[in-house]
Amino acid sequence: MRALLSNKNTSKIKTSILIADVASRLCAVSFMAIVLMSSVRENNLRNLEYVVRGSQMLMSHRPCDEIYVVGEGETLHTISDKCGDPYIVERNPHIHDPDDVFPGLVIKIVPSNHHKSLR
Repeated sequence: MRALLSNKNTSKIKTSILIADVASRLCAVSFMAIVLMSSVRENNLRNLEYVVRGSQMLMSHRPCDEIYVVGEGETLHTISDKCGDPYIVERNPHIHDPDDVFPGLVIKIVPSNHHKSLR
């Protein structure tokens, strides 16, 4: 009888050890997967940061945004020179008098190709 109980206990212990071994390996594989995924994510974030910085660098070479707000002391002539758009009046039908430009006026700017190639 004792031998029978001993066999059952041994069998239970072996089963428990097998389950613990499988669980341990599963945890190790899961941990490695998490480490790899976080590493890949970190690299992607670094690449994204580089792309964002790169696009900011590219954008910083643009003298003006497409929508431009006239500042204090600016004229259409100074804005045209600064932004490379010689057709500001033609592209902004709300400007009736080119001499009547005031701070806060919103205008559309489209730099010419010639101006871009000079930069």
